[in-house]
Amino acid sequence: MFRVIRPPAAMAKAAAGWQRKRRSVGVVPTMGALHEGHLSLIRAARADNDIVVVTVFVNPLQFGPQEDLRRYPKPFARDVKLARAAGADVVFAPSAGQLYPGGFQTRVEVSEVTRRWEGASRPGHFRGVATVVALLFELTRPTRAYVGQKDYQQVLVIDHLIRDLRLPVTLRMLPTVREDDGLAMSSRNAYLSPTQRRQAAGLWRALDQARARIRTGERHAAPVLDQLRRAVSEIPGSRIDYVAVADARTLEPVWRLRGRVAVLLAVWLGTTRLIDNILVDVP
Repeated sequence: MFRVIRPPAAMAKAAAGWQRKRRSVGVVPTMGALHEGHLSLIRAARADNDIVVVTVFVNPLQFGPQEDLRRYPKPFARDVKLARAAGADVVFAPSAGQLYPGGFQTRVEVSEVTRRWEGASRPGHFRGVATVVALLFELTRPTRAYVGQKDYQQVLVIDHLIRDLRLPVTLRMLPTVREDDGLAMSSRNAYLSPTQRRQAAGLWRALDQARARIRTGERHAAPVLDQLRRAVSEIPGSRIDYVAVADARTLEPVWRLRGRVAVLLAVWLGTTRLIDNILVDVP
């Protein structure tokens, strides 16, 4: 029977019961404002597991002092309806005070893979991500966790968290779900004006051009980066935070292209910051 759980103690009790019955649990961690990208993760979890838990929690620890915590969309009733229709058994939606009660002092930190890109642009962000994911995993006891490629650096953070702490969780990364014009689905797309929304499709075109250049023989990162910067700069009103070509495992910059590389970007359109990426297996 579908249910919404709010108290962490109630969530832990339910998870303990599933463990005793040897039921597999798929967890989809979200900050709500669900879209088709989230729903694809829920459907994948439904196909693989006996129980599907969707967490809906706008995590204050991963927002910086100048970021958009207060205006982050929170359409909770809609999220519950969508999660249930996609196959969730439970929506776990604690309050910040329930998850981080008075006196809460612990932080979880993944070091090397967070040094660059989002980690540099958003200090403390990944500490907040690792802390909340560790808490959510402890409370929900997942067999499998489902995440999207759009937040690729975050995926690597969670992967390290699982491997380094030897957590009994299998991480599944699913491809980024895109709009018809290629824009990666994101809750923050709602912040874009109609004009900015049309222009934002240029981010995907820039990434696609970078991929084509690599696949047709480019083996040095510098020309790919130059092309990527030019393509993004042609989008009216855009401001580049970073563009990068990095090793897909470590996210360290690469100059010679080999193996699997991640092409990453973060770009401001007006007051909205968008991120996207592609993974390319170098022929």
